[in-house]
Amino acid sequence: MADTAKIEGRAAPLPIENLDTDQIMPKQFLRGIDKSGLTEGLLYDLRFDTAGRPNPDFVLNQAAYDGASVLVGGSNFGCGSSREHAVWGLLQYGFRAVVAPSFAEIFFSNAMNNRLLLVTLPAAEIAKLMADAGDPAGNAVTIDVHAQTLRSRSVQANFDMVPRHRRMFLEGLDNIGLSLTYQDEVRRFAARHWQAQPWLKDVAALTRKRLSA
Repeated sequence: MADTAKIEGRAAPLPIENLDTDQIMPKQFLRGIDKSGLTEGLLYDLRFDTAGRPNPDFVLNQAAYDGASVLVGGSNFGCGSSREHAVWGLLQYGFRAVVAPSFAEIFFSNAMNNRLLLVTLPAAEIAKLMADAGDPAGNAVTIDVHAQTLRSRSVQANFDMVPRHRRMFLEGLDNIGLSLTYQDEVRRFAARHWQAQPWLKDVAALTRKRLSA
């Protein structure tokens, strides 16, 4: 059985600062909301020329990066609009993690809610990862979410995760799923609340009943 807490694979270097969500998933690919069919649109204007031909110089069109599961990006990755399609497209393409010096806040929330792991490392470590990814013989990255470590040929780093996001990733939960794990606590709180203040329960319904009598 695969270890879902560990991501191992090749990294694709994308040294672009302020890569926004319109570049990650252009607007013409936002026609649906079912999370399907977005692989073609990912980074479309970088992957293809104006005639729709693959750009041979772009990293994802090079054989050395086929099947890469980790994307190494520049600072402020995912800025721009809040489109969740950018995260869906990255996942559908096969990326399980993005490593960068910093991420836009809304993109970060969308990614963690969809189990796309985001790892923040200092720029100096990112530069080393980019260099490692540029050498096919040394291009291997291991990210351990349990230990919160990332390792490549030149990098051995720890990264921080908010406990809530770490739990969501490890247990395969989104925000709603995480909230539902607290159902018993919510029920107990509600029972104590209504027991202490019964006159507040169903006030609107009781008022309507009296008025209609």
